[in-house]
Amino acid sequence: MNGKLLPEKWFGYVSHRGFTYPAALLLVVLTSITLMGVQKYWSTTMQREREKTLLFNGLQIQKAIASYYRHTPGEKKSFPRSLNVLMNDTRSGEIRRHLRRLYVDPMTQDGQWGQVLDGKGGIKGVFSKSNGKPLKQDLFPAVFSHFRDQKKYSAWKFVFEPKKGE
Repeated sequence: MNGKLLPEKWFGYVSHRGFTYPAALLLVVLTSITLMGVQKYWSTTMQREREKTLLFNGLQIQKAIASYYRHTPGEKKSFPRSLNVLMNDTRSGEIRRHLRRLYVDPMTQDGQWGQVLDGKGGIKGVFSKSNGKPLKQDLFPAVFSHFRDQKKYSAWKFVFEPKKGE
């Protein structure tokens, strides 16, 4: 074979010079397309996880507000003036913890909740300050049925409404 690996006549007049660059370019394009798909999938997965966390955190705060309201000493019930009070309520002379920790809003950078106030300045609920569009639009548990078809996370309000005589 005269020191050559393959005889030139096998390739005819086809030149194989410059083959590496187009192959590398094709590899970069295919990798980029694949990574865009993975990024979109990962982004959607993370948003769904944040939505689940939002539902859990909001419900915990709503339940804590209800507990605070129901455990108000005396006949005249009241809502908390601050979410921090839910972790350390001393109104009855003993410490009552309606929340173990203050849950954050997972949809915003600062984690701060918007507040739904009663007419006297008490907090009767919270909501996300995010104007993002929810992925979840249907199939909510009964307690969240009013979240169906909402256009923004800020419309997901976790509010305690006492029943008559409560």
